[in-house]
Amino acid sequence: MKRSYTSALLSLTIFALLATPVFAADDGNVVASAVVVPAQITHLGFLSSAIVKQVNVKAGDEVKQGQTLAVLNTPDLEYNVIAAQEAFHSAQANAELQRYKRVRKIRNGKKYWDVVPPEVRQQADAQAESAQARLDIAEATLAQSTLIAPIDATIASVEILPGEFVNQNQTIITLASLNTLQVTTTDLSERDIKRVKIGAPVNIAMEALDENATGKVIAISPIANTVGGDVVFKVTIAFDEQPKGLLWGMTAEVTIE
Repeated sequence: MKRSYTSALLSLTIFALLATPVFAADDGNVVASAVVVPAQITHLGFLSSAIVKQVNVKAGDEVKQGQTLAVLNTPDLEYNVIAAQEAFHSAQANAELQRYKRVRKIRNGKKYWDVVPPEVRQQADAQAESAQARLDIAEATLAQSTLIAPIDATIASVEILPGEFVNQNQTIITLASLNTLQVTTTDLSERDIKRVKIGAPVNIAMEALDENATGKVIAISPIANTVGGDVVFKVTIAFDEQPKGLLWGMTAEVTIE
């Protein structure tokens, strides 16, 4: 009975220690658990709903800014561009013609050739400008059916296949800047956040790599989260020099001075 009571007391003590939120260290530093994340994560989707025509990347691919990632099957939008191009070329040719066109006039009983009236040329120019605007809109709308990489990054995930239907604003590709990783805290208590300042030096202990690194606080979330009933704030830390072998999702313990 005594042994059972002792085991129960020990279990309660361990649970209490694990549940205790992070407090400032005795030396005035703040210690917290953290996780490694990319400095930039971008979720991409289309602005319209349609069937996917092609997907040019897969998870793990390195992509450059401006590279085509996926394309929707939008024959109607392609036709609109062709029609708008033809209308613009026609209006442009007409406007050019009016600049050199001559009309026959009679003055004092004599016939002569003169340029077309200014209002006719202005009207032709206005029609060409309007056709150009319609072409710009058609091309911009078609461009929305092509998903372009906004930054140099790594493809973290691809959630769609050619032939599948995608909804407007549905995330289909996630990009991450894996060459620039940082650390964010996961359990920094509201009791300690007042001790943390932007630019504060940080020691970062990474068990997976069996090494320590240094960094600085670059951001403090103005909004709290609740984790296991405790109010915590996310603090973001940039490495002074990113360790080799560092991977997204690795855990760390940070000591913020």
